[in-house]
Amino acid sequence: MNNPKKLIVSHAPFIHIGSSIPQMSLHIILAALPAVILGGMFRFGASAVAVVSFSIATAMLWEIAINLVSKKPVSVGDGNAAVIGLIFAMLLPATAPWWFVLTGTFIAIVIGKQIFGGMGSNPFNPVALAIAILMISWGDFLDFDEMYRHFQFDFIPTYPLTAVKHFGLDAIEPVRLMDLLLGRQIGGIGATFGIGLILGGVYLMIRGFIRWEISLSFLGGVFITALIFNIIDPSRFASPFFHLLTGYTLVAAFFLAPEDSSSPVNFIPMLIYGAVGGMMTILIRNIGAYVDGAILSILLINLLNPLLDKIRPKTLGKVA
Repeated sequence: MNNPKKLIVSHAPFIHIGSSIPQMSLHIILAALPAVILGGMFRFGASAVAVVSFSIATAMLWEIAINLVSKKPVSVGDGNAAVIGLIFAMLLPATAPWWFVLTGTFIAIVIGKQIFGGMGSNPFNPVALAIAILMISWGDFLDFDEMYRHFQFDFIPTYPLTAVKHFGLDAIEPVRLMDLLLGRQIGGIGATFGIGLILGGVYLMIRGFIRWEISLSFLGGVFITALIFNIIDPSRFASPFFHLLTGYTLVAAFFLAPEDSSSPVNFIPMLIYGAVGGMMTILIRNIGAYVDGAILSILLINLLNPLLDKIRPKTLGKVA
C-alpha cells in the first residue's frame, strides 16, 4: 500500500475526482470479466481458467518480490499488478505453458513497471512490452493456429488474421461479423468475444476510468486506414469491420492504449496518439511482417507520448 508518511506536493488547484487506484483497478477487472469468462473460459475450459489464475497470481507475487528486494512498501494492495496479470492473460492462448506465463508476468511487472519506479512511472505499457518480447523470443507460443491444433471447434479453427495474411480473403469467406462479435473465432483468452470487450470498454469510458478520446480515435484510425486499403483493393484487403473485431484490436483500444502512465493527458495529443496507433495497426497487418500489429503499434505510440504531450493549450491569460 502507499506510504502514509510520504508527502506529495503539487500546485493548486487541489481537486480530487473521488476515485482511487484500488477502485480503478477493480472496475477494470470487472470490465474485462465478460470477455474473459464468456469468450475465454466458457469456450476453452479449464486450461483458460488455469492460465488466467496463474497469470494474476504470478504478477502479484512478482510485485511483492520486487517490493521486498527494493525495500519499498508492498504495493500489491492497489490492484494494479492483478490488472496487469489479467490483461496479459487475455492476450495469451489457453494452452500457453506455465513457464511462458511466468516469464511474461516477470517482464511486465519487473521490467515493464517496477524497474522504472513503479506505477505511474513506466513509459511503456507493461503488458504490451511483455507480449512484444515474448513474440520476438518465442513467437510459436503465440501462434494460435498451432496452440489450438488439438481443440475441436464448431467453427473454422483458423486465426482470422493469419488466414487473411497467408491465404487471402477467400479463407475467411465463411466468417460472419456476428461470429466475431460472439467470439466464434480463435485467439487470446480474452480477445475473441467482441461484444464483451465493447461493453467493458463503454463501461470504463462512461465511468471515466479510461479516456474515450484515446479509445475512439484508436478505433477510428483502424477503421479509416482499413477502409482505405479495402477501397484500393477489395479483393486483397479485408473490410474495416473485420479488422475492428479480430486480433487484439479491441483489447488494445480499451485496455492497452488508454493506460494512464504511457498515454497523453491533453485533448489533441490523445486524439493523435490513438489515431496513429490505429493506423499503424493496419499498416503492420496489411503490409508488415507480423500478423497482428496492435502490440507493436501500442509500443510505438508509447514512444511518441512525450512528444505529443508537448502539444498543449494556450495558457489562460497569456498574450499572443
